[in-house]
Amino acid sequence: MDDTKEITSPNNEYSNGSGSDNIISLKGMYKDYFLDYASYVILERAVPSIEDGLKPVQRRILHSMKQMDDGRYHKVANIIGQTMQYHPHGDAAIGDALVNIGQKDLMIDCQGNWGDNRTGDRAAAARYIEARLTKFALEVAFNPQTTEWQVTYDGRKREPIDLPMKFPLLLAQGADGIAVGLSTKLLPHNFIELIKASIKILQEKPFKIYPDFQTGGLIDVREYNDGKRGGRVKVRARIEKVDKNTLAIKDLPYAVTTVSLMDSIVKANDKGKIKIKKVTDNTAAEVEILVDLAPGISPDVTMDALYAFTDCEVSISPNACVIVDDKPHFITVSEILKVCTANTKRLLQWELEIEKAELEEKWHFASLEKIFIEKRIYREIEECETWEAVIETIDRELKKFVATPSDPAKQGDGRVTLMRTITEDDIVRLTEIRIKRISKFNSFKADEKIAEIEKALAVVKHHLANLIDYAVAYFNNLLKKYSKGRERRTEITSFDAIRATQVVANNAKLYMNAKEGFIGSGLKKDDFVCDCSDIDDVIVFLKDGKFKVVRIADKVFVGKNIIHVAVWKKGDERTTYNLIYVDGKTGRSMAKRFNVKAITRDRDYDLTKGTDGSKLLYFTANPNGEAEILSIQLTQGCKAKKKLFDFNFGELTIKGRGSGGNIVTRYPVRKITQKEVGQSTLGAIKIWMDDVSGRLNMADRGTYLGAFDTGDQILVVYADGSYEITDFELTNRFEAKDVVWIGKFDPESVISALYYDGIKKWSVVKRFKIETNKAKQRYSFITEHRMSKLIFASTKPNPKINYSMKIDNKKMTGVLDLAEFIDVKGWKSLGNKLADHKVTGVKEIEDEKPSPKEVSNEKLQTGDTVDFDLDDKGQTKLF
Repeated sequence: MDDTKEITSPNNEYSNGSGSDNIISLKGMYKDYFLDYASYVILERAVPSIEDGLKPVQRRILHSMKQMDDGRYHKVANIIGQTMQYHPHGDAAIGDALVNIGQKDLMIDCQGNWGDNRTGDRAAAARYIEARLTKFALEVAFNPQTTEWQVTYDGRKREPIDLPMKFPLLLAQGADGIAVGLSTKLLPHNFIELIKASIKILQEKPFKIYPDFQTGGLIDVREYNDGKRGGRVKVRARIEKVDKNTLAIKDLPYAVTTVSLMDSIVKANDKGKIKIKKVTDNTAAEVEILVDLAPGISPDVTMDALYAFTDCEVSISPNACVIVDDKPHFITVSEILKVCTANTKRLLQWELEIEKAELEEKWHFASLEKIFIEKRIYREIEECETWEAVIETIDRELKKFVATPSDPAKQGDGRVTLMRTITEDDIVRLTEIRIKRISKFNSFKADEKIAEIEKALAVVKHHLANLIDYAVAYFNNLLKKYSKGRERRTEITSFDAIRATQVVANNAKLYMNAKEGFIGSGLKKDDFVCDCSDIDDVIVFLKDGKFKVVRIADKVFVGKNIIHVAVWKKGDERTTYNLIYVDGKTGRSMAKRFNVKAITRDRDYDLTKGTDGSKLLYFTANPNGEAEILSIQLTQGCKAKKKLFDFNFGELTIKGRGSGGNIVTRYPVRKITQKEVGQSTLGAIKIWMDDVSGRLNMADRGTYLGAFDTGDQILVVYADGSYEITDFELTNRFEAKDVVWIGKFDPESVISALYYDGIKKWSVVKRFKIETNKAKQRYSFITEHRMSKLIFASTKPNPKINYSMKIDNKKMTGVLDLAEFIDVKGWKSLGNKLADHKVTGVKEIEDEKPSPKEVSNEKLQTGDTVDFDLDDKGQTKLF
């Protein structure tokens, strides 16, 4: 059945001339009108053209500003009014587009309050702000001779179809647009990198371009996919630790304002994802948002939590859609840049050809003028009575002294070879020469002018013959003139994936009622288990040998006779469960070790063979794979000869949770007790520190710190002359630029340090062992003075260094064995004085120590160097 409805036009607007009304189906109207509207929005409103990188409203704004350009600022309200001659929409849309272009600080020179895209503040009213085109815009975007024109919407004026853009503006500014049935999102790229990439395209070299944002921040481009749809980038704010209680946000992610960022932080705090006291916006010339942490909260974990739960990290999906030949196309940013570069080359060639034609015209007329005056042809027309006779006489007389390319027979013989034939327009121009010019004609100056034109023409022809080199020089000139202050602001790096469950603040407490079989955060009258978050999963083991994983809630029934409850982490390969169960069918006691790395939530899993009467006899959860030794006592009435024996879980391999296990005994068990706490059987964890992010990892990325087992710790020596002992949790983060040494802590290791004492103005050496035992607290081992500075630190047993300093404007160098210079003392000791001056350079000696003579001979070659060594008292002496 056809559901198509019909509409009859009552006023015969669609009459077919036959006297009957024209019938229009809704289906046809929808198809035609919708497609017309969709095409209009795509082509005329939302999607930029690949030729100049502009949407129609942006193009009309720039064209209007060029028409108004006199070098001075114009009221934005006036610019909007002028643009309305070309743009068939309201002033609000034009004003918003104008402010958007102005805030990108490339094409429009702004004056007044134009708002702030960092804070989200809007620009002042159009009557209060002014604008003009930048010198860059005037150079790259306008040339009437290379512009294709069309009439405006009302037919009164003409406007450019595309501006002759000799720069990849589309990629420099970026673009956003939502049309009918499609959208576009092109991220902005760096000005300097785009020009350098264009040069590489011209030179047929490989290139890569990545987004760069005015707001700075950090970006991970591993999944950028060259800007094509389906790719994405992760953008982060730059967060710094001010102290152990304060974080400072210094840069913003793209399209995030300070207001929206602070709102997201407050919401995360209200939901309990992070724990902060307050957040303060100190943004002025530079972005600064201070986050004050709650007491006892780790700044490293909070930093990760800010990335996980707030707008400090955003994921952006680019979608490069542009208009090519009046149709939308989805292409990559590399293809866009290649098209823009080819378009620039084509426009440069077009301009050169126009300039060549203009120079040839100048040369042609200058040559005719010189012949016309020097040969006194103007006298031959004195007797002519008609205009036609004048034209004919001049043409006849000129041909006596010139030759044309089409008449090779007349070339030479003292004739001037013209570049084209003489036309009537040329003769008319000659007749318009004034008598004053003829009387003051200087043949020498005329020759000079013709020579200058020929020289300029030769240059243009050379550029045309070497168009690639000319285009490269053009881009290099743009780089030289306009690149200052346009260096990359967004740092390209790689981000570690942050698991929300690892960094979320503990905003809930877990309780259990073991007898009744309930767990939850609302059972405050029952047994407390641990602190947790509201997004954690909880693993529960029951006496009958079953376990399940559930999402935490106020109250959840999991089964009676609970023996173990804990927060469960997906993919946890370290936590190992050791158990012994009795099989209800055979009566055998079985032992097994297993991990729980992946499950289906709310599903019951049986750790026994599933027979009736099966139950657990012994169970432990071991966070680092420990394997204990048990003492097992059998019942007195059994037939076993040995009724008391030891069982070592370390002899069992770790298998899947579904394995049956190994037989412990075939006889009934009376009692099982733990005899000895076992060691980890998983081996040590190899830890690295990422040199970029400073985060600890097990992925072999960055600096290797060592293999860590239960109880091991990390020692960090900082550039400010302090040290810290901390654990090897992967949530720990260190600023790589602030770390002098980091590695596995050995209580017997000695730290050898050279530092400058700001109080006594000495260079001091000290060696000490770590005597403090409080973890995650920094201890300063140099004097507390603003001029005090750590120069060198090492944990090697016998470190040796080459060092240098300036004394009386002379560079002095020496060799120092720190272990021989000073004995090991307390960490609070000042150390021994090395010199009365500040050591300015240190280099650790990896090989054997060179002799003082060798060092001296090498340095004395410079002519202004004096070497020194240490005397018996350990003081500096010259030699």
